[in-house]
Amino acid sequence: MSEVYKLGISVNNNKPINEVSSINVLANKGVVGDRHFKEFNDPYNQLTLIESENIDYYNIKYSLNIPYVDFRRNIITKGIKLNDLVGKKILVGKVQLEGIDLCRPCRHLSEVLGHENIIKEFLRKGGIRCQILTTSSIKISDKISLVN
Repeated sequence: MSEVYKLGISVNNNKPINEVSSINVLANKGVVGDRHFKEFNDPYNQLTLIESENIDYYNIKYSLNIPYVDFRRNIITKGIKLNDLVGKKILVGKVQLEGIDLCRPCRHLSEVLGHENIIKEFLRKGGIRCQILTTSSIKISDKISLVN
């Protein structure tokens, strides 16, 4: 079953991501307390997800142990192929989201982690950006499902 594995937020840009046990999200605004939260927020900046399996693969391939939240996404998932969700509505716990676009790895992530190959390795594996459609909270172990 697909679920929320880890959660992270950062109050300011370019600062470490803090691992948390739950997040509050407001429709069309973002994650409360996160650096991208805004009153009128672009759907591309509201919420990001990444697959734990892609991080595990990278860590094993390069004999590393980079923590999940260091990949700078709000939600780390387990058991779901996120790329398939672009253009679809999903339910994460009680929160309805819409997959908007793939998250492409950036130079900043490469610099923060100190690994130049991150951009190449996470192309099409960097997760997705989502628009938040309903207001509620998301917590560790919340189930993730497709909305029909």
